Amino acid sequence: MINITRIENSDPYNKFAELYEQALRNNQSQPEAMVISSFDSSSQEVDSRFVNLKYVIKNEWTFFSNYNSPKSAQFKSHDQISCVFYWNKIDTQIRLKAKIGRADINLSNKHFNERSKEKNALAISSMQSKKISSYQKVLVNYEYVFKDINNFKKRPEYWGGFTFVPFYFEFWQGHESRINRRHTYIPSKNNNKEWIKSTLQP
Repeated sequence: MINITRIENSDPYNKFAELYEQALRNNQSQPEAMVISSFDSSSQEVDSRFVNLKYVIKNEWTFFSNYNSPKSAQFKSHDQISCVFYWNKIDTQIRLKAKIGRADINLSNKHFNERSKEKNALAISSMQSKKISSYQKVLVNYEYVFKDINNFKKRPEYWGGFTFVPFYFEFWQGHESRINRRHTYIPSKNNNKEWIKSTLQP
């Protein structure tokens, strides 16, 4: 589930909230799942992965991950990302473009403290994407965290939130005859609080 709190009162944000609620009413599985694509400046490669969006607060979108992961290094080397949601229950795709950075430390602490011990144990025990000798070693590291209750009292510095503010929205809604609806929103050059809406051909 996505915590949508005091979102920006504008067309693209209201449209996202409306479609999200529609997806929930239609029993969409994992509506918080989104694909994030990033660019690695050192290898000159584009990379993509699913993450779970947790918050939209005003105009800031936040998910959580390991700060030592490959995607974190990619965000640091090139701070522009693209994101995609697809909700098959309502045949809707939402595309975003944004600049990304680390979330406020207070939000990361709050989110960590509200999560289950099982989820936090994985965040603590896993050096995300690093090579390891076996899957059994993953399980050993995970179980070891539970031996000391103090492990759960403080968020590890290597885990926390990433926040981005979109500068591009595209809403794609499917049609049985492929006459799909496509609308985009970009900020006005004269006033970045206003959005310019355009319609695209299918």
